Amino acid sequence: MLYFYKLSLEILFSALILISITSSCGSRNGSIKETPTSGNIKIAVDESFAPIVETTIETFMTLYPYAYITPNLKYEPDVINDLLRDSVKVIVTSKRLTAEQTQFLNDSLIFPKTTSYARDAIAFVVNKNNPDTLLRYEEVYGIFNGSFSRWSDIGLSDNSGNIRVIFDNPRSGNIRYLKERFNMTDTLPNYFFALNSHSEVIDFVAENSDALGVISFAYISDKDNRKQLDLLSKIKVVAISAPGSREKRYFAPSQGTLYEESYPFCREILFISRETFTGLGAGFIQFATGEQGQRIVLKAGLLPSIMPTRRVVIRN
Repeated sequence: MLYFYKLSLEILFSALILISITSSCGSRNGSIKETPTSGNIKIAVDESFAPIVETTIETFMTLYPYAYITPNLKYEPDVINDLLRDSVKVIVTSKRLTAEQTQFLNDSLIFPKTTSYARDAIAFVVNKNNPDTLLRYEEVYGIFNGSFSRWSDIGLSDNSGNIRVIFDNPRSGNIRYLKERFNMTDTLPNYFFALNSHSEVIDFVAENSDALGVISFAYISDKDNRKQLDLLSKIKVVAISAPGSREKRYFAPSQGTLYEESYPFCREILFISRETFTGLGAGFIQFATGEQGQRIVLKAGLLPSIMPTRRVVIRN
């Protein structure tokens, strides 16, 4: 009888361990049922928006321990292609689908949903020894179309060196945005150079006084983030005038200028989903665009698409 009792306890103890292991693995390996707050998915994220998206994902996963979201950081064309090829159900990008891309999905009975997440900007940065941190919109345009290739062309009489424009990648959404903004169809001038990441752009600008860097504001917007503050300390951010303005007013990217749209190079960060059911992707999008997620955007120094409300209680 005593032997039977000990054996039963051993069986029960083993069963509890097995259940615990199975439950623990299931929460992170995709074996549990996918719901808006559980499951295991990958999403494709434009590398330009990695800082804010990764922070939002970490917060979401902390709140929902049975949810596991892996952000695959890629450049804009690859992010779009992943959605079209059904490699992922959700992407983060600043580029809306074209009519042809939407129709391609519709032909397979997929009806993509686009949701605005935040507002970012293209930031221009220069070496700390560069005396000029003010550019007119028309001067930026001239640099892109080849009219201005030397710093002296834009009024810096004490700097006769050539301009080297440095951006993050040949497939960068940052450059695609600016080419579309300036209605450019030709190739970029020969003083444009691509590297491999935003941090490489900042390091290059920090070491070369002739460089003009093109980066996502999301990489330097968070004044409470030590890593971003370290990047920002290496360079200076350029303020730019409004298009066609004759006033001597220049605007640097900030939450205020994004809200007022006074900074000329603002853009939306978007979620695009091809989910056909309310799964983890939909749950994450709802969180990111809800009050908690939008407060994360606000704290990161970007502009929320939906401004979080603030309740004020007045007591007599």
